[in-house]
Amino acid sequence: MTSSSLPSPPAVVPWAVGPSTAGPGPRFPMYSEEFAADPHGCYRELRRTYGSLAPVELAPGVPATLVIGYHEAVRILNDPEHFPADPRAWQDTVPDDCPVKPMMMWYPNVLRNSGVEHLRYRQANVSAIDGVDLHSLHAIVERDAIPLINTFCEGGQADLVTQYAFPLVFAGLNQMLGCPADIGQRVATGMAMLFDSVDDNAVHGMTMLSAALMDLIALKRRDPGDDMVTRLLQHDAGLDDTEMLYNIISIYGAGIEPQQNLIINTLRLILTDERFAGDVLGGSLSTRDALDEVLFNDPPMANFAISYPRQPIAVGEVWLPANQPVMISFAGCNNDPAISGGERTGNRSHLAWSIGPHSCPAKPVASLVAQEAVDQLLDALPELRLAVPADELSWRPGPFHRALASLPVVFPASPPLNVM
Repeated sequence: MTSSSLPSPPAVVPWAVGPSTAGPGPRFPMYSEEFAADPHGCYRELRRTYGSLAPVELAPGVPATLVIGYHEAVRILNDPEHFPADPRAWQDTVPDDCPVKPMMMWYPNVLRNSGVEHLRYRQANVSAIDGVDLHSLHAIVERDAIPLINTFCEGGQADLVTQYAFPLVFAGLNQMLGCPADIGQRVATGMAMLFDSVDDNAVHGMTMLSAALMDLIALKRRDPGDDMVTRLLQHDAGLDDTEMLYNIISIYGAGIEPQQNLIINTLRLILTDERFAGDVLGGSLSTRDALDEVLFNDPPMANFAISYPRQPIAVGEVWLPANQPVMISFAGCNNDPAISGGERTGNRSHLAWSIGPHSCPAKPVASLVAQEAVDQLLDALPELRLAVPADELSWRPGPFHRALASLPVVFPASPPLNVM
């Protein structure tokens, strides 16, 4: 449908065209503790009240539409002409100290562009990622996992977020990118501040992240290697330093927080759900099945794939305003009653990797790392269990991720494993 052929608006849903205070009540705050504690309850209530598209706030005073209908999401994700990823018209209306602005604003990278520029950036990114040797990646994860497990296995307790998942993902991604440890530590700190997106830490996080990555780019220009940053530099797309910076940011953004959260959310499922706890450790269900369950219910990027319609456009009975964020709830759409039912074991029809021109190009790498990380830990510590009741686990607030603050576990003290 072109803008010139748009029909006249039907009975307009008030929240869809007014400011954040318009409509039958305040927009739902996705930055709240309430949402972090029970997102699925919030999705159900939003669906009951509004249907497949719900009025939300991503931060105080930042209105958006949250897509929680599977079929509506598929339409939007496959229609970049009407739902472009370029946020520049929107971001001019948002103050610089808005906590979600650094996460959402335009950058010259694959995530925030459409059309020819998006294709140029995506080709360079795909080339960089496709150069990763998946066979060698198995050995890299095992090599990094065992020393980490050895740091806590004799103590009988650990926090799997800070002592296992984060350092494991961090080390592996740094190796794939050719990033030395000192620069990588600055990257990780800045990225964590950026993803929280609940106060002005996000602005400071972007500053720290950018400085670290400019140092990495300069290093790889002087000393190229067999790594993703070098492949980006050498690609025919001819990325300049600014484009390099923001495309590497997008790789780190996809590679640290979401990967860490996928591992942790999968371990949480295995440790708290009897369908998996007995079967995975007993061998009748695979770690892959547990990962797929998480990608359906608690994907690490629960809400993202943001687009910005250039003109008002109808989706079903709702008219979406121009230049206001439209965000896909992967978690909400995956659990849309319109598509629910049936056996999910082995079912990978979820949207967690997105679809369309902005679908994740690193799916094979991310899947392999997560599966290997979980398998290594369960093989080493098969009697692992939660150290606190499941309902006492704390989720980090923020509109985008599904992330535990910690995952404390206990287990029988074990001797160190043999290091490869």
